[in-house]
Amino acid sequence: MASLSFSSSVSSSTPFLRPSAFFLKPRSISRLPLVRAKIREIFMPALSSTMTEGKIVSWVKSEGDVLSKGEPVVVVESDKADMDVETFYDGILAAIVVNDGETAPVGAPIGLLAETEDEIAEAKAKAAAQSSSAPSATATKVEESAPVATKVEAPAPAVAAAAPATPGKVVATPYAKKLAKQHKVDINKLVGTGPFGRITPEDVEKAAGITPAPKANVIAPVAPAASAATSTASPAKAATSFPEIPGSNVVPFTTMQAAVSKNMVESLSVPTFRVGYPISTDALDALYEKVKPKGVTMTALLAKAAAMALVQHPVVNATCKDGKSFTYNSSINIAVAVAINGGLITPVLQDADKLDLYLLSQKWKELVEKARAKQLQPQEYNSGTFTLSNLGMFGVDRFDAILPPGQGAIMAVGASKPTVVADKDGFFSVKNKMLVNVTADHRIIYGADLAAFLQTFSKIIENPESLTM
Repeated sequence: MASLSFSSSVSSSTPFLRPSAFFLKPRSISRLPLVRAKIREIFMPALSSTMTEGKIVSWVKSEGDVLSKGEPVVVVESDKADMDVETFYDGILAAIVVNDGETAPVGAPIGLLAETEDEIAEAKAKAAAQSSSAPSATATKVEESAPVATKVEAPAPAVAAAAPATPGKVVATPYAKKLAKQHKVDINKLVGTGPFGRITPEDVEKAAGITPAPKANVIAPVAPAASAATSTASPAKAATSFPEIPGSNVVPFTTMQAAVSKNMVESLSVPTFRVGYPISTDALDALYEKVKPKGVTMTALLAKAAAMALVQHPVVNATCKDGKSFTYNSSINIAVAVAINGGLITPVLQDADKLDLYLLSQKWKELVEKARAKQLQPQEYNSGTFTLSNLGMFGVDRFDAILPPGQGAIMAVGASKPTVVADKDGFFSVKNKMLVNVTADHRIIYGADLAAFLQTFSKIIENPESLTM
């Protein structure tokens, strides 16, 4: 399992002691208060560049255990892998702040490390204070969000009047005002649940203690849902409310699935285009049959061919990070999409152009095993410069792939299938062909660039002897 050491902060029982006091000469230390307690916070580490929060898989150590520097303490699930987190310091695990199965933002304290047994009680008190402060902070955020709705509602004109609403003016539907007057309800004290905080007849009836009619019960589930969607949606796009299907089961995303979802949404901001290219695979299939007994996979063959083509077309291996410039990558790192239990990950074959086919295949086998065990190091899945996705093994003849954030292109490889083709003399024959589709960032890669790359890739596949050199 991969491992990582965490950083920590020091909490002292003498909070007003200046840090420089620790570096004074011995004769000066006697004049200063002694540091009687040293408590270090164990932080949630950032295990990847895309990680914003982590999940505690399990604590390897329990409260009260004595820890040595470099010893694994906790297993953390990032968006891509599970990793052992080691301690930088000797001490005692005084308190666990975030328990097994719970999540915490990167940089948040997940445990407390005491230097001696005398500090354990203080550390436990500190952990309890941190745990109790979390709900209050949430409540504060909820309370602070209420005035925001009022501010949005203030400039909106009232339905019954054409004049602009003034600050503090109540916005309610005409029928709600009528009901409030009829049932003697102070409408100024109500909090509206309608669009932009508008007070609805249902709000008034609820305040008056009136049970809605049976007919209203049928409509009620739809109206609040639409209201909530409208009030919480951004001005650009309203949230969509879907009807609930009886018997359905809602399953939250895992950390990995949430990361995949975030990356896919982020990809939508990149202007892309797609180019397809048919390639004859008879020669590649024959080579594969020869090298397969030696442990070479079709994935390794395709990755090696892509890397060799990228050497001749570096712009396809480039990245646009700021929308204003090209970043030409000095290394050719082929990321290959792999489906694992509960998600998708892209182990990276680093410097694929420099490794021979057999070493590349061995490296790929190791990466897949580590990926399925969720033991990849961050650099083994986040350093790709070009991605390869192969669904041909499942019989898929063609598909489009979504461009991963931070890369210039991704290649989707379909299955090789017998195809009737005609030569230049008009004679027909049957050859195996596969269709390759490449999705590229149009800000840095143009149609001619991609066409030239695919021509080179096709020549390598159709004359694959160079792959074994």
